[in-house]
Amino acid sequence: MSLTLNILVDGIAYGMILFIIAVGLSVTMGLMRVINLAHGGFALIGGAFAHWLTMAQGVGFWVALPLAILGTVLVALPLERLLYRRIYGFGELQQVLATIGITFLMIATVNLWLGSSLLQIRLPEGLGQPVDLGFRTLPMHRIVVIGAGLAVMAGLWLVLDRTGFGMRLRAAVDNRATAASLGIDTGRIFALAFCLGAGLAAFGGILGAELLPVDAYYPLRYMVLFLIVVAVGGMGSILGSFAAALGLGILETASRYLVPDFGTIFFFACVIALLALRPRGLMGRLT
Repeated sequence: MSLTLNILVDGIAYGMILFIIAVGLSVTMGLMRVINLAHGGFALIGGAFAHWLTMAQGVGFWVALPLAILGTVLVALPLERLLYRRIYGFGELQQVLATIGITFLMIATVNLWLGSSLLQIRLPEGLGQPVDLGFRTLPMHRIVVIGAGLAVMAGLWLVLDRTGFGMRLRAAVDNRATAASLGIDTGRIFALAFCLGAGLAAFGGILGAELLPVDAYYPLRYMVLFLIVVAVGGMGSILGSFAAALGLGILETASRYLVPDFGTIFFFACVIALLALRPRGLMGRLT
């Protein structure tokens, strides 16, 4: 029982980080219909800003967190204006090649700025305090991560499904010309959605640095995980990404606990089997 509870707690915390980062990719791929393989680069940029602020500038974590997210959004906005607006009209292969090129540009920039070593982010003492759950002691950081994931899921559901912005975004995706003729500023809507995804990636990259360590090659190391979450959950589905991230987080944690020598093989075999049965994912949108 103790082992099961340990797997659940660690897996849920790990899955929440995957969700926070990958859900932005689900928005861009499922709603905006662009294959953005540079998405993990925004998590890297957020982590790089947080590292620089907390370690080099002595800024406290809770101040550095929103500043680093804002810095990432300020990088994402001109990229969307100058590059991604052209990429939206590319074919799928061209989108893949273009966004991989942007990924390597991000990696080279961070490597030049901060080097290729691990980018440590100084957490406040409060997040390191142990919390006794009865069956084990857990750092407060894990509790905060789980709470943040739940808050992001609820907030995104409200924004995309219950607000005028979400309705305008879906209209712009379904038929951009018609939406524009009805007075919707589709360029602004796409820019806001793109920046939302980049900001979430930065938030997850910073908050999850203890679980997914940040270095210059972060996008290459973890992008497959983010893509798996989107594919298993179903592109464009917030609830699907949430369920997939939790399930995959628990599955990978269990494989590391129970079959450490074959954990990776077991994890990817389960993913392949699931996608063979559900090629559109758990809750993929067909439109």
